[in-house]
Amino acid sequence: MERKFNIEKFLIELSRVIVGVTFLFSGFVKAIDPLGFTYKIQDYLINLNLVELFQFALPLAVILVVAEFALGALLLLGLYRKPVTILVALMMIFFTPFTFWVALTNPVEDCGCFGDALVISNWQTFYKNLIIVTGAIVLVIKWKLVTPLFSKRITPFAALFVALFGLLFALHNVYNLPVIDFRPYKKGANIPEQMYIDPEKADVMETVFIYSKDGVEEVFTEENYPWNDSTWTFVDMETRLVQEGVKPAIEDFALGSIYFDETDGSWNIGGDITDLVLSDTSYTFLMVSYSLDEMNVKHLDKFKKVNRFAVDKGYPFYLLTASSESTVGEWESIHKTGFQFSHADERALKTMTRANPGLILIKEGNVINKWNDSKVPEPTSEILLITNPKRDNVVKLLLIAFLFFVPLLLLKKIDR
Repeated sequence: MERKFNIEKFLIELSRVIVGVTFLFSGFVKAIDPLGFTYKIQDYLINLNLVELFQFALPLAVILVVAEFALGALLLLGLYRKPVTILVALMMIFFTPFTFWVALTNPVEDCGCFGDALVISNWQTFYKNLIIVTGAIVLVIKWKLVTPLFSKRITPFAALFVALFGLLFALHNVYNLPVIDFRPYKKGANIPEQMYIDPEKADVMETVFIYSKDGVEEVFTEENYPWNDSTWTFVDMETRLVQEGVKPAIEDFALGSIYFDETDGSWNIGGDITDLVLSDTSYTFLMVSYSLDEMNVKHLDKFKKVNRFAVDKGYPFYLLTASSESTVGEWESIHKTGFQFSHADERALKTMTRANPGLILIKEGNVINKWNDSKVPEPTSEILLITNPKRDNVVKLLLIAFLFFVPLLLLKKIDR
């Protein structure tokens, strides 16, 4: 009897750890970048033809990441065992069939369950959820065997702290750049390297030719198509994917110049300047705004100062936007910035920085620093200083861990 109980207890605690850690990690990495999760929700809404709900995407993203983080932490701490296990199970009962639909229909390339920190396929997400939902159901049935780490007297305070920590952490990352950047444009990254893929690992494509003869169409390859047989009539040529290869981290970074034509007074999109910008050996400032209409212009003067600094030093300064050239003209006529404009893909700009606007400093394609609009520094030579992003991330993680675990340890000490 004792042996049976021990095995049962072990399975319950194992389920608690697996489910709790998964929820905690998933909520934490998405709380680091709530705007990224917001864009993922918007991708789903587009696929479901529910774009009118875009305004609710950010609040929903914050609610979900805080709930996920808090439920994972509460489960690991054994607080409010019955309601927490029920809520975890209900979430998994909803999201497991949802991720099955995502895996079948593939509305997005990855579900975003771990943000940009850990990208897994839609089918891998579904299989992961099958394991988690199984553990969650076990915990609902055997919730009394989950060991609480705090007494009933301290439980409300510990639970409140966990929820507030998750909420404040998520909101901090909404109004600032993510404390840790998991994207290919993070500080220290080389953009050209992120765009490159070994040809041997790239997609394997095949060109086929469709010819018809006596009303019957037939497909030929480059090796056997009847180019010198007049009895065959050419119909079409197609390029087909034979084998999917490895995708580069950056696929959609391309810059086109936007210029003002004085002859007719119009703004136009010119040639491609991607290589020019990425190969420039001097410092280059990239002001990023995926939409000029939605840009927060409260701190626009800071960008103007940086632009003047760049002009004085001979450094290029570009405002990258996905807005149309006519919108650029209207915006510039109002704000009179004198910026040099460039057109880019909206998704790429949202990936580069979560701010609208944001500022990125690069040199020879290397990302040196990034700021959101409120944190753009005074333009002095110190703005060009190179930081150590790996060291900075370690310090940030240690600080986050300190702020989360120390209060819980103090509560545990009080609970004795």
